[in-house]
Amino acid sequence: MKKLNICIVEDEEILRVSLKDDLLDAGYSVTDFENPIKALEHFKKKNCDVIISDIRLPEMNGLELLSKIKSINPNVFVIMMTAFGSVETAVEAMKKGAFDYITKPFDKEELLLILDRIKELKLLQSKNLDYQNYFQDQFNFDAFIGNSQYVNELKETLKIISQTNSTVLITGETGTGKELIANLIHYNSPRKEKPLIKVSCGILSKEVIESELFGHEKGAFTGADKLRIGRFEKADQGTIYLDDIDDVPLETQVKLLRVLQEQEIERVGSSESIKIDVRVIASTKADLSKLVKEGKFREDLFYRLNVLPIHLKPLRERKDDIMPLFNYFLNQFSYQKNYIIEEAVYEVLRNYEWPGNVRELKNITERLSILCYDCKITTSRLPQELLSTKINLESITANEDKSLNEILEEVEKSLIQKALLKSGNNKAKAAELLGLPPSTLKSKIEKYGIN
Repeated sequence: MKKLNICIVEDEEILRVSLKDDLLDAGYSVTDFENPIKALEHFKKKNCDVIISDIRLPEMNGLELLSKIKSINPNVFVIMMTAFGSVETAVEAMKKGAFDYITKPFDKEELLLILDRIKELKLLQSKNLDYQNYFQDQFNFDAFIGNSQYVNELKETLKIISQTNSTVLITGETGTGKELIANLIHYNSPRKEKPLIKVSCGILSKEVIESELFGHEKGAFTGADKLRIGRFEKADQGTIYLDDIDDVPLETQVKLLRVLQEQEIERVGSSESIKIDVRVIASTKADLSKLVKEGKFREDLFYRLNVLPIHLKPLRERKDDIMPLFNYFLNQFSYQKNYIIEEAVYEVLRNYEWPGNVRELKNITERLSILCYDCKITTSRLPQELLSTKINLESITANEDKSLNEILEEVEKSLIQKALLKSGNNKAKAAELLGLPPSTLKSKIEKYGIN
């Protein structure tokens, strides 16, 4: 951390000079002024980290100087020096934004301790800024990887949603990136400098979920030996992310509905309402509308949550994003290695159904980066499940206008392609896998124009 730049404003020459010498000896950069107007002119041109000013000054008193300094830079630290009998004025200075005051005559060690506190504070502010910048860089909208039209449209939607305070409901299968979406919304919103509190509702038992969400008073139940602040209170002014919202018990759903409607909570064991300002983002892999019909989820809560719905498509429905994701993860795990990737690998990845979605793709990419120690990724090194000949009949038969013969041809073509990939394009092995004579396989490859 750079040395503090300190400006002294004091009309008493002996005190001013001796104070400057002490601070220079302590390793600070120091400028000094007898006249507050000249000090202010200097401050307008060159900001200081700390101003040490007397309260009684010619032409302009210390309180006026403090107000003008704070109007130029509200973040500057101001220490007021006051004579013994003028403490009330010093307290008024504190109310106007002074960091601290010191009563004359004072020991230099007393002042150095105040400056040490300022250094610690500035260090914390710097770290906090780095922390915020890290999350903003980590969670800019490009963090949702993909080149498909779907992903581009999703990013544009997120840009709009992030600037609102409305409740968001994210739906999608496991591994589609629901938590990442919650991060993107929060860290690109006006609430980004406030907390993002995450709650996995699925792992909380019915007995503890209300205490976790809303907190409890001391003695509210057996074992409640002290007051507990709940997740909603911790998220005040920020955002709360409720993952697996479908696992919240019905009796707790009533209280959750009140939070959304009234923006207030009651701790367990208390009847006192506490006002909060929290944005709610919820997510689920379940079909909430179906749960509503089955009486397992409150209809009124569903509509309260579903103000801004975001549905994340499974990876099998956005296959254009598989390659960008694979390359992105491989780069993450490569440790600056350059991998040679067999062209057939990309075809296998595209044809696989990815039941675990992006999370499964990431795990498999990490596995390949470790096992392919010679930096060559071939189909022979792919996990067996990727080479399975399972066919997605739903996608093949999606067009109802297809004849039976057309559907059978598509199935046959798909099986041949998978056998070729599995065999590393060895036609003899592929024919063996399919139980066909090599000549028959060759004619079928020509028939379907398979490369």
